[in-house]
Amino acid sequence: MVSALGTGLALAALVQGATDGPRWLLVLALPVTALALTAYGKAAEDMKSGVAAPGLRSGGPRAFAPAVVNGVKAVNKENGRTSVDGQAVKSVFAFDLTVVTDELPPYRIEVRHPLDLQGLLHRSRAVVEYDPEQPWRVVVPASPPREWLARAERLVPPAGEVKRRAGGVPAGFHSLVSGVVIAAVLLVLVRVLG
Repeated sequence: MVSALGTGLALAALVQGATDGPRWLLVLALPVTALALTAYGKAAEDMKSGVAAPGLRSGGPRAFAPAVVNGVKAVNKENGRTSVDGQAVKSVFAFDLTVVTDELPPYRIEVRHPLDLQGLLHRSRAVVEYDPEQPWRVVVPASPPREWLARAERLVPPAGEVKRRAGGVPAGFHSLVSGVVIAAVLLVLVRVLG
C-alpha cells in the first residue's frame, strides 16, 4: 500500500509539474518516478527471466513440489555466464529444473545456489520449495521431507510443452496499477478544486 501511494504521488507530481504546475515539482518528481518504474521493471524482469527470485518471502505461503533436473552448470553469480572454474569464489550452481506442482502446469525455472544441494549434480530428480502465490520464487531446500523425496523419485517427466516461466502477474503489478489510479484521482482533485 505504501509503494502504491508513493508511486501515485510521484506520478501525479510528474504530470502536474509537466503540465501547469511549478517546475520544481517536475524536477523533483522525474527522478522519483524513474526510480519507482525501474524498481517495478526489475521485479517484472526477474519474474520473466526464467531465473528464480532470490529466496521465499518472509512469512509467505510455502509448498513443496517434485522437480525434474534438466541440467546443472556453474555460472558466474554476477552476470549469469557459464563459469569455466566451478570452484571459483564468484561461481554458483545453476539448476535447470522443471517444477511439477499439483496446482499449476509444469514450468521450467533456473535456481542458483553456491552449494550442490540434494546432490543434484548426479541426480535427475529434486524437491523444491516454492511460493504458491508467486511461483517464480523457488528454492532447493537442503533437507526436504522424506515423503517429498520419495514422490520426486517416482516423478515421470511431463510430456508435451513446458512453460519457460511460472504464471501470474509480475511482482509489484498491483502496486503499480494502484499507483496509477491514485495519481489519476489526485490529478482530477487538483483540477476540480483548483
